Amino acid sequence: MATITEGFLDAPIFSVIGETAAEIGVRAFVIGGYVRDCFLYGKGSGDIDVVVEGSGIELAEAVARKLKVRKIAVYRNFGTAMFHRDGLEIEFVGARKESYDRTSRKPIVEDGTIEEDQLRRDFTINAMAFSLQKEDFGALVDPFGGIRDLAEGIIRTPLDPDVTYSDDPLRMLRAVRFACRLSTPDHPFNIVPESIESMKRNTGRLAILSKERIVEELSKILLTSRPSKGFFLLEETGLLKEILPDLVKLKGVETVDGKGHKENFSHTLQVVDNVAALEEAAIERGERAEKNVWLRWAALLHDIGKPASKRFAPGTGWTFHGHEVIGGRMVPEIFRKMKMPSNEKMKYVQKLVELHLRPIALVDGEVTDSAVRRLIFDAGDDLEDLMLLCNADITSKNPAKVERIKANFRLVSEKIVQVEAKDAIRNFKNPISGDYIMEVYGLSPCNTIGLIKERVKDAILDGEIPNEFEAADALMREVAAGYGLTPVK
Repeated sequence: MATITEGFLDAPIFSVIGETAAEIGVRAFVIGGYVRDCFLYGKGSGDIDVVVEGSGIELAEAVARKLKVRKIAVYRNFGTAMFHRDGLEIEFVGARKESYDRTSRKPIVEDGTIEEDQLRRDFTINAMAFSLQKEDFGALVDPFGGIRDLAEGIIRTPLDPDVTYSDDPLRMLRAVRFACRLSTPDHPFNIVPESIESMKRNTGRLAILSKERIVEELSKILLTSRPSKGFFLLEETGLLKEILPDLVKLKGVETVDGKGHKENFSHTLQVVDNVAALEEAAIERGERAEKNVWLRWAALLHDIGKPASKRFAPGTGWTFHGHEVIGGRMVPEIFRKMKMPSNEKMKYVQKLVELHLRPIALVDGEVTDSAVRRLIFDAGDDLEDLMLLCNADITSKNPAKVERIKANFRLVSEKIVQVEAKDAIRNFKNPISGDYIMEVYGLSPCNTIGLIKERVKDAILDGEIPNEFEAADALMREVAAGYGLTPVK
């Protein structure tokens, strides 16, 4: 991998920062992800971190004045300042050295040099810097061999990993995330063995992290192109058992009378990867606007109820009857423990977990209009996501079997389009409301009203009557008569 920096600092902002730093008597460097991405992708990201041997705020304010930038965000408690210019987000911070109390990941910070600042960075590939000094403008400052580690696809800490991970255990999750995010089929990234062993020793340090920060890292892993790499690493290091023990329970195969079941942990991660691939292909085709992290959470949790539902039936083998129902009940508790949102996002994940077998059940049986109507009704606006998840859930070591199921699945998808176009069930609203029943029969609120409404709804979904008011009203009157009700008007 080349170490030539020519062209990486061509944007005028870099010269302005260097000149301004010289004017106020400090040294400045571009550091971190921008430098890493220059070598990985041939260009830096839109986020630029500038570390200053001195006051980052003072340099930021001086540069902003020179560029006539009106809006600058200053965070004096953290010693940082940030502004936007020409589509770039530039953040300034003073070089620092850190020490830690074992009860917190918040460091004790002191002013430091560029070398001390690089030493506190999480990984060698994120510790590289470009000099902005006139005498060596653009020179790579790389004391830990980050450029070599980039070329070799290595995630390694500048310090002893036990120190790095114990001081800030979030870095263990970041190591996993970078191994996922930076990997490509042609250039995989791997965490060095000594770091893996250190992560195994430091799993207990996760206790000082907030659940929110852990979930943020997990979500970033899920949004990569191959999330399975990350979750296999989390399981290997013991971190996953600390974070999501219910997921680890999926691991392993039990055999009775020579019959084993699918290895559900690997299957789950294959489904997550399949969702990522299908979603990214849909984005490429313009059918989706962006990745949906909650769809990927649903894929991760779709079989979470299998350990509790697993049974061995002599002559039949292993069964997981009702695992989708058990899994749906588990989702709110998992979200609560991890301090994830309990709003519509949780309900969306819960719905997909509960419904993920329904389209597959249609594949294996007769695809009736009635069954399709009920699927459309129950899935509502989340139907496309449910179908994508179910498509991703078609896995087998037998390619012929997969292709046969997928062919049937495509027939189900076509049937859904036909039924929806004909019957308008997606956002179905019962033509008969409770208020209307009370008005017609002079009733106060009671259970009978709900029973009448449910009978009308079922009749529409089962195709007994069209989704029209006149037909629904006629059936309402017939059902109500069976309950001994007489219209008052």
